[in-house]
Parts: sequence; C-alpha cells; structure tokens
Amino acid sequence: MTNEFKEIIEAYSIAKQQGLPAVMATVVDVEGSSYRRPGVGMLIFQNGKAVGAVSGGCVEKEVLRQAQSVFETGNPKMMTYDGKYRLGCEGLLYILIEIFNISNDGIKGIQQHLKSRIPFRIESFYSKEEGRVHGMGSVVQFEEQQKFSFCDEVSVFDHRKVASLMCFQREMQPCFRLIIIGAEHDATKLCELAAVTGWEVEVICSPKTSKKIEEFPGAVALIKSTPEDLNIKNVDRQTAVVLMTHNFAKDLLYLQAIKDYIPVYIGLLGPARRREKLLSAFIEYFPDVTDEFMDLVHGPAGLNLGAETPQEIAIAIIAEILSVIRGQKPIPLSEKKGAIHDDPKRKNIDVSSIKT
Repeated sequence: MTNEFKEIIEAYSIAKQQGLPAVMATVVDVEGSSYRRPGVGMLIFQNGKAVGAVSGGCVEKEVLRQAQSVFETGNPKMMTYDGKYRLGCEGLLYILIEIFNISNDGIKGIQQHLKSRIPFRIESFYSKEEGRVHGMGSVVQFEEQQKFSFCDEVSVFDHRKVASLMCFQREMQPCFRLIIIGAEHDATKLCELAAVTGWEVEVICSPKTSKKIEEFPGAVALIKSTPEDLNIKNVDRQTAVVLMTHNFAKDLLYLQAIKDYIPVYIGLLGPARRREKLLSAFIEYFPDVTDEFMDLVHGPAGLNLGAETPQEIAIAIIAEILSVIRGQKPIPLSEKKGAIHDDPKRKNIDVSSIKT
C-alpha cells in the first residue's frame, strides 16, 4: 500500500501548490469479504478528480458523494458501505473521510522517509457510528516521535482524548523495489510490468551499453556499472533482484557483486542446469557464503505458468516474487480454504490503550 500512498502524496503536493482542497477517504475496517483490505485510501479533490481507490470501482461514486459534506463543513465523518447487494462481496466497509491538509513540512518528511526507505506509521482514529463523531482523524508518526495530523489544523492529541474511538494502525514499509541486472529485450518487459504493478524499478547494466532510461518504461533509475564498482544503496527486505544479462560470466560476476546484500529474492534466468553451474562456480569462489544468502536464490526464476513470450515470462517472475514476499504457496484461489485475504498484520485497537 505504500506505493499507493506515495502516489497520493505526490498528487497532493502538486494540488497544494495550486490551492486545490482535498479530502482523504480511508478504509479503516471491514466486516466480511471485500475487494480491498483496511488501509487503502482515496484522495479526492474539490474539482471532482481523485487519486487511488478503496474498492474495485463500485464504492468510489458513493465516496465522492459523501465527501462533499466534508469539503463543506471541514468535519470528518464515518461512511459505511454494505456490499451485500451491490458488490457481491457481502462485506461491510467502514470508510473514514477527512480533510487532507498536510503541512509542507509534513509532505517533506513523508517524501524523505519514502526516499530513504525508512518505515513510518499511520494511525486512524474512528468510530463505527455512521456520520460525524468528535475526535476522528488520522495521524502520521515517524520513528523519531515526530507526528502530525492529516489535517494540519487539528491537534494530534485531540484524537486521543475521545476514549470511545477505535484506532486502526498501519506500518508503511518502504515501497517494494525490483532491481533488474541486464538490459536486453526481456528486461524491458519485466521493467514495464513491474512498474505497472506499483514497484520501484531500477535497471543495472554495463557501462558500455548505449541504452537510455527512456527505453525502460517505468524505471526510476538506470545505473551503468561494472560488477566491480557496483554499489546498491538501501537493499532491504522490500527489495528483489533478478539477474538477466543472458551472459553466464556476467551473471556470475554480478552475483558475486551482490553477495553481501540480503534482499528478499534473487532470481536467475535459464534452466536448472545453468543455475547449478552458476551456483557451483559462485561457491567455488566464495565457499564461506552464508546459507541465508543461498536461500534467497530462485532459479529458474518464475512460477510454472507455461510462459513463453517475454511478457509472459515477466508475469511469471512477478508472480513468484509476490508469492515469496507474501509468504504464499501458489495455488488456484478455487482451492484455497478460508478467506481470500489473510491479513495477520491488521491492527484495530481501542484508543484508550495507546500511550500519549
């Protein structure tokens, strides 16, 4: 969800410079089944345009309608939406709608945290009572205890004074990042589809290549570096790497270059025998490589979807990365028991238990 919040902040920053008022709608709780889970948000501008979504498109018109009273009064409100007869999901959504008026310092702080890949937290205080309830609103909190409200004119402590409120907390982890090592045609397709997925994509290639970043749709950076000089910043558990130079020697050198990083996934192209040959050569050079690093390596990269074209192969790789970062064993949803969305990280707590 962090990438969606990033888009909202970028859009709001532009709108703020234009003096365009905005309202934020956030799903803070769900009873039953729904298309999206708590934490998703939708930024609505007074001119009727919006960024983000709280469902698959069925709920948004009602959110836009109810947001008008928030524009008029400035007061936050709780909106409920029962999808039993309208969505087919049979879920009841609780959507907090509030003025979105973050200060310039707040915008700068969020953008700095996103760029530096530092997690932060958002707390939304709400009541399930439909309509206006005093004290509702959302607060952004950084690790260094700096905090501010979505609406800069509201004190961050006002929410905590109302003991009857619930609080929905969500940890905003760094945006998921895909590092592609290679610049051939299939790297372009993987870059494009990963960017559409919402990932931040960086492409690493040889300094000798003549390609430009414009040839990699959606890429945020094109890094031309030899394996010996490679220096990737802020590699974390929200980072995946795919080696796809289509050159055995180059793949080996780049694999050696990233041996001290611990991303969440390392993908290798090619058949299993190429993987075994590559890893054998790698271990021969670095016999002390950790099991933790070796466990990150997936090859051949991708799920068994029968992929043939570069686009299909890219889908298979993205699907496998998703299964790894979500901790899922891929199966058809028709065979899954229980709810589609398993959300153990979801946090809804009583406001009285939060320390001020």
